[in-house]
Amino acid sequence: MTGPHQHRTGPVGVAVIGCGTISDQYLANLASFPDLRVVFCADLDEDRARTQAEAYAVPGAGTVEQALAHPEVEIVVNLTVPSAHAAVGTAALRAGKHLWNEKPLTADTHSAAELLELAEKSGLRVGGAPDTFLGAGLQSALRAVHSGTIGTPLTALSLMQIPGPESWHPSPEFLYQPGGGPLFDMGPYYLTTLVNVFGPVERVSAVGGRSRDRRVIGSGERAGTEFDVTVSTHVSALLEFSGGRFATAVFSFDSPLLRLGFVEVTGLDATLVLPDPNHFDGTTAVEDGGPRRHLPVEGTSSGRGTGVLDMARAIRSGTAHRATGDLAFHVLEVMTAISTAADSGLPVPVHSRCAVPEPLPVGWDPHARTLLD
Repeated sequence: MTGPHQHRTGPVGVAVIGCGTISDQYLANLASFPDLRVVFCADLDEDRARTQAEAYAVPGAGTVEQALAHPEVEIVVNLTVPSAHAAVGTAALRAGKHLWNEKPLTADTHSAAELLELAEKSGLRVGGAPDTFLGAGLQSALRAVHSGTIGTPLTALSLMQIPGPESWHPSPEFLYQPGGGPLFDMGPYYLTTLVNVFGPVERVSAVGGRSRDRRVIGSGERAGTEFDVTVSTHVSALLEFSGGRFATAVFSFDSPLLRLGFVEVTGLDATLVLPDPNHFDGTTAVEDGGPRRHLPVEGTSSGRGTGVLDMARAIRSGTAHRATGDLAFHVLEVMTAISTAADSGLPVPVHSRCAVPEPLPVGWDPHARTLLD
């Protein structure tokens, strides 16, 4: 792939746009990778941007416009709310920057398709969260699946059930608006994992609803504030893949009983119990009728931003990165199809396709400096 940064060498310059809650995890990791150089933090609240820049020794802070005009910025890491992903991502691409979007890729498939089309025309890359599947936990599990540990994978079951994030999140409103809810907020972790196991989804069926129309913030300065809920807060989906393979997935913000990180894949010979797809670590177990066996965990678990680093190294080498825009788009279309199926009561086809990413080499080291000047 060619593009405006193809002839640069050395660490890749990064700007983080959106300095809210999730930015702490990203900035802590991005600043620790020698092959990246975080040069700017931007936010609509410039004081918040400056606070984060100071906390993580980032030399520049200010507005989005300043971030996009910065000559050292090659990748924009877009951590804004989902409703702003398309606008900020489009602005980044038009400014000649590669783009990493937090999940979901955008709030709808139309804007996401336009984003990918613009990137293709501009010779730029798009990557998207989640990148948890690049952690040692899921990489070890996926290697086990693809090496035949359970035989041909046939079915899967995934569960994500919690009471809702308003109990701990200081500003949870966006999680209950379009682009949020348990499906769009947590679904990407589970669906990305299932696509890595079975390949692209071909058709979905679903039911869904919400338990109440208003919720209450439970922590922080705005505790006690009520807000509107406009999306389904419980969704049950049936995913159909090629070759007669299928998975059942439940996403809920309505359950007092917590079931997090539940993903089981059953093959002809055994069932694999995968680690939490919202984490980068964790163990994998095999159930084959005898004693449960835990598999070795190999790889790195450096946390959010691993996919940004993989994309940066791929930009320099001209190779493919793994958490691609096509993968993020496919997962977005799957979630949109689930939402449509739940509303209509009818199965909905999924038209997009994506490649299953190549695994990271077991010895891949995020803290090694490989991009030399």
